[in-house]
Amino acid sequence: MDRFDHAFTALGQRINGLTLPERATSAPVPLASLIDKVNAAKRFYQPGVRR
Repeated sequence: MDRFDHAFTALGQRINGLTLPERATSAPVPLASLIDKVNAAKRFYQPGVRR
């Protein structure tokens, strides 16, 4: 094993030893809020409604 192989192996071991960062979890959106948004969009796009 030459110096390059040794360094490459050591680097691979260091990478494998790393832990992945945890994903930040966001607060869930309330279902009522989503329904309100859908209903508002439906009212906005109804044909024949003046804006």
